Amino acid sequence: MPCDTRIPQGKTAKQRQADVKAALARLEAALAAGSVTVKVGPQGSITFAGAWQRDDLTDLCAYRKLLAAGSPALRRAVARAEAMAGRTVDRTAVAAGFHSHDHGATWGKH
Repeated sequence: MPCDTRIPQGKTAKQRQADVKAALARLEAALAAGSVTVKVGPQGSITFAGAWQRDDLTDLCAYRKLLAAGSPALRRAVARAEAMAGRTVDRTAVAAGFHSHDHGATWGKH
């Protein structure tokens, strides 16, 4: 995925992959602990609200990777967010790149 193939200057591909793996583990732990929550936007995309060390990992990329890994913490957090928002996550909106830079206050794509 683009999030682990975009390699910052001074890092190797293996280092970037390790950074992404560590960031995903931190996010999954934060989701399980409830310190990070999922918000579903009006168009059906998602964002993570709360503090976690991202290591330049976008919310959508983290969502896709945790979803592909079958994360139970993500599934629970998404189910909670869908119930609170009254709408489901729309795969088309996620694929289109709708996202939020401010934990769900505003949405867009660029």
